[in-house]
Amino acid sequence: MAIRMATRTLTPVFLLLTVLASQWTGLHARSMPGDYDTAEYVSTEGSFGNPQDPNASFNSQSFTTQDTLDIPDSTQQDTYNYESFAATNPVDSTEEGVFVDSPETVQADTTATSFSDDTAFQPGNDQVVFSQSQYENDEVFFDTSNADTVYKANDDGLSLASADVMNVTAADDMLTSLAKAMGGCGTGNPIDDCWRCDPNWRSHRQALASCAIGFGRNAIGGKNGPIYTVTSNADDTKNPQPGTLRYGVTRNGPLWIIFAKSMTIQLKGELWVGAYKTIDGRGAEVHITGGSQVTIQNTNNVILHGLYIHDIKPSGPSTIRVSPTQVVNRGVTDGDGIHIWGSHDVWVDHCYLAKATDGLLDVTRGSSMVTVSNSLFENHNKVMLLGASPDHTFDRAMRVTVAFNNFGQGLTQRLPRCRFGVFHILNNDYTAGWGIYAIGGSEDPTILSQGNIFNPGSKKEVTKRINDNGPSYGGWQSWNWASSGDVFLKGAFFTGSGAKATSAGVYAKAFSTSSRPASIVPAITRSAGPLKM
Repeated sequence: MAIRMATRTLTPVFLLLTVLASQWTGLHARSMPGDYDTAEYVSTEGSFGNPQDPNASFNSQSFTTQDTLDIPDSTQQDTYNYESFAATNPVDSTEEGVFVDSPETVQADTTATSFSDDTAFQPGNDQVVFSQSQYENDEVFFDTSNADTVYKANDDGLSLASADVMNVTAADDMLTSLAKAMGGCGTGNPIDDCWRCDPNWRSHRQALASCAIGFGRNAIGGKNGPIYTVTSNADDTKNPQPGTLRYGVTRNGPLWIIFAKSMTIQLKGELWVGAYKTIDGRGAEVHITGGSQVTIQNTNNVILHGLYIHDIKPSGPSTIRVSPTQVVNRGVTDGDGIHIWGSHDVWVDHCYLAKATDGLLDVTRGSSMVTVSNSLFENHNKVMLLGASPDHTFDRAMRVTVAFNNFGQGLTQRLPRCRFGVFHILNNDYTAGWGIYAIGGSEDPTILSQGNIFNPGSKKEVTKRINDNGPSYGGWQSWNWASSGDVFLKGAFFTGSGAKATSAGVYAKAFSTSSRPASIVPAITRSAGPLKM
């Protein structure tokens, strides 16, 4: 067995500053004003066409969309009585999943519909209860005790880990020096440094669209479209009214959606987000809670930023508005926080996700070119599913980057859980531990783990290979899983397989952006989740 040891020598400060400064200036430009940021939304239905054609599919070597509804696989959490819910919530008789021409009805006066809760979220009695029974594991793991390669600390995390990596003050000193070297602004987080250095970011909101990294870096959301301001927390799934969030996400053409003030939105049905949309929660505290999920399905170019999404429940059957002229009849949802289905160029940044009924964030059914960054995950069992079924071989082309996130307290597994595709997992903070495993997978995914910090609880192994009776592609020993620059605390270890981390040719396809030294991860992930602006 080859034991790959994590280095115990910190990168010299001057070298770190040089590398980070060069990467920052090379990857991003500072926020610049644009005329598009000053225009308010005016309804111009029909002038853009509809970039989200619900009946279209896109075919390349990497994408296939499906017309059938997602059926949770046997490994997904299912504690909800879907049949009972559906029986008491009938929907129109039109066939489920078929788009129906249905022009919306807009009320003449919406001024009476305003904020029922215009301050920060206050916990209520309708929260999803996170019980110990949800920790029960229903997945079968391959025995990897005879693995040829194990990545671990050379001292089980007793020197580098405790003295240096967990010393946030030392990391902050590095970042302070970096900020000084960059003219007074800089955190080492390439996304945040791209736009937060602009004191007038509110006037240049759409500069954010140029700051994405990783596989989802081409997601432009509503860039170059007008600004739409949400002024009401009301929700109508079939006939959304102007000023509501649902009205904004179902418009034709690009739209940059912001919020007039803090609010709590309880969705009555899944929020179907159209193409070329940004939901930008900066400057407000926006909670989507107590109701249905956010769905990004068969679409592209979506950015979600700065949202609190928690205590999500199944909903439906429902009639859901998807455009000004069409609705779709939907069955009972899974109760995910965010579900990305058959979509590409999607970026989720600085969000908070906790306590849904099924997964917190799922990427399935041919989705690809997705980045999940700077987000805070808490209090959930099965957190992030990347690929829904061993039958979905089209997910071979899935590409997802998971970067700069804080996997916080009360998490059990799927941080993330990967199938088939290629996954770059870098600079995440796992210091709150995990209940069963952190990174898992099946069906021969390629996984490159870089610059993460792993601090285990009772379960020391970071990784699990899952036997879900799908194709094994030569056995788990041949799957390409490698760790590079990770820091392992208190006996944590990463079981490698396939090509070693030094096999640049193998892992080149998984390299989606530059990793920062793990020693500064506690500092650069400290602001994970929605920002207080």
